[in-house]
Amino acid sequence: MRLYNRLSNSIENFRSVSDEIKMYVCGVTVYDHSHIGHARTIIIFDVLRRYLLYKGFKVKYIQNFTDIDDKIINRAKLEGISPDTLAKTYINEYYTDFDSLNVMRADKYPLVTEHIPDIIKFIDILLKKGYAYLTLNGVYFHVKSFANYGKLSKKTIKELQQGSRIEVDPLKRDPLDFALWKFYPDQPSWTSPWGKGRPGWHIECSVMASCYLGESLDIHGGGNDLIFPHHENEIAQSESVSGKEMARFWLHVGMVSINAAKMSKSIGNIISVTDAIHKWGTNAIRIYSISGHYSKPLNYDDSSLMACLQKWRQIEVCAYELRFAIGTGGESDGIKRLLTETVHAFESAMEDNMNTALALSSFMSFVNAINIFAADEKLTKDMAEVVMPKFDKFLDILGLIVAEPTEKDRIQIEELIGIRNRLRQERRYAESDTIRKKLNDDYSVRLIDHKKRTIWMKVDGSIG
Repeated sequence: MRLYNRLSNSIENFRSVSDEIKMYVCGVTVYDHSHIGHARTIIIFDVLRRYLLYKGFKVKYIQNFTDIDDKIINRAKLEGISPDTLAKTYINEYYTDFDSLNVMRADKYPLVTEHIPDIIKFIDILLKKGYAYLTLNGVYFHVKSFANYGKLSKKTIKELQQGSRIEVDPLKRDPLDFALWKFYPDQPSWTSPWGKGRPGWHIECSVMASCYLGESLDIHGGGNDLIFPHHENEIAQSESVSGKEMARFWLHVGMVSINAAKMSKSIGNIISVTDAIHKWGTNAIRIYSISGHYSKPLNYDDSSLMACLQKWRQIEVCAYELRFAIGTGGESDGIKRLLTETVHAFESAMEDNMNTALALSSFMSFVNAINIFAADEKLTKDMAEVVMPKFDKFLDILGLIVAEPTEKDRIQIEELIGIRNRLRQERRYAESDTIRKKLNDDYSVRLIDHKKRTIWMKVDGSIG
């Protein structure tokens, strides 16, 4: 597998140094609803993880929550609740949202507040090694003490000083120096050897990554907006403490715009994960997230999402046609060749810097071919049995789930279809159409009429 490594600014062959791939992805700051930009990033790394598992690797996946931050504290004050209560509320919402999106749970979701002693120890090492210094306002990392600062963003210290928004503090030795620990007299704060305060943002991920994955990772990921300063600062801190390369591969996901405009609370165009799922359904959101190359920006608009939902409808039809296929014989040799070609194209795309858009395209070509067989009454059960194991594997890698009714609903659905079939035989078409509408409205079930039988599918998504 070849992946673009931001650190080397090139596509490299990916090989794990051990039989377990260590992956850390920066999670969300839990002061508000997760939005569609978060969803895209998390889904991309979920698909990467799923593909690595498919190829036989073991993967240890860690994703943090930032549960203490000025944004959390300020939001909690506005709502008249504790920062802890606010953070827990949005962590629980995160689990609901991303479970709905069929994102595999991380092996661990560490919280900053659980690792304050570890953070203090980490900062103490930086102080003793001369990479950090104490001021009246807190403890800072001295950027110029780390010789390779800027190696991720590919900018010199002078360029970074000119092009970034820098926290103003006259007590810092250098404008680029960043806070490891800031003094605060008010709560929430923690006691440290230097004074009561709270950790800086960047230090938390250095500490939690090392706590759960050791000093060197295989893959470190996040959104493009984290390259500088967050990931640049993580490298400086971690490598100053360990003397080792923090991560072999750095992967970053492109930003999501809304109707070609940057997402911004000031103009009110933030799309929450909850709202996106409610409007489009789980699978359309996942297809949207992988519909462009992960490293490139992606625009969110109704036409794009409708196209993704239509792709999902084709996949749903294929899934149920395969499930309800009947008969023997058929074009088994042709279907085997098609399957072999599709597997090769899908894997080649995934292994070429995780080109999910091309992998999805190869899968959709396969789906359309199966649907043509079905529409022409040429899809047999023998053919379906050849296809279904690999079809299910494609779905699993992409994290797509075919909706399933409960057993009670399934019995009622099939009874209603039986009634409709009798009505159609009696040419009572208006009454049979009433049954079709009831199936759609009450059970989200759509019917596919073949020449001599009717099959059904339960659909995901509220539009279309």
